[in-house]
Amino acid sequence: MAASSSTSLSLTPSSHIPIFSSSPSRLTPSPSFPFYSRITHKPLHLQNPPHLSPKIRSLRQQTTAIPVNKDLWEKSILKSETPVLVEFFANWCGPCKMVHRVIDEIATEYAGRLKCFVLNTDTDMQVADEYEIKAVPVVLLFKNGKKFDAVVGTMPKEFYVSAIEKMLES
Repeated sequence: MAASSSTSLSLTPSSHIPIFSSSPSRLTPSPSFPFYSRITHKPLHLQNPPHLSPKIRSLRQQTTAIPVNKDLWEKSILKSETPVLVEFFANWCGPCKMVHRVIDEIATEYAGRLKCFVLNTDTDMQVADEYEIKAVPVVLLFKNGKKFDAVVGTMPKEFYVSAIEKMLES
């Protein structure tokens, strides 16, 4: 048989276990061990870091490209005096969401020199068929009401900017 130890550990209310107090340089005993703590900061759910706020908003709230449909197509795209960029997308398309972000940045950067629109191909198939859009995402550039260039698929921002600059210079 094993010999019993004369030392025993018991946690009673009279035993004091030190924890950190609001002053980090000293320890204070806690009468309600083990669940005593003092919150000395603002809880995370109450904080509103300014650098994170814009990223929390949903994609549609951030969009600066204007949704367009077949009813607005002629007035907004074909009769526009300003060069136009149109992104053809579908809600179920993952790569389209990445292109949305790029188009939104471009819409902000080229404000006044370029109008940016987005067209949902699921709801406006007639316009997509007219321009032979078979897959999404596709970005079409229009100048003076005529199709100038197309960027097919998900590309880095530089591809779109290059096509835009080429159109603006011509």
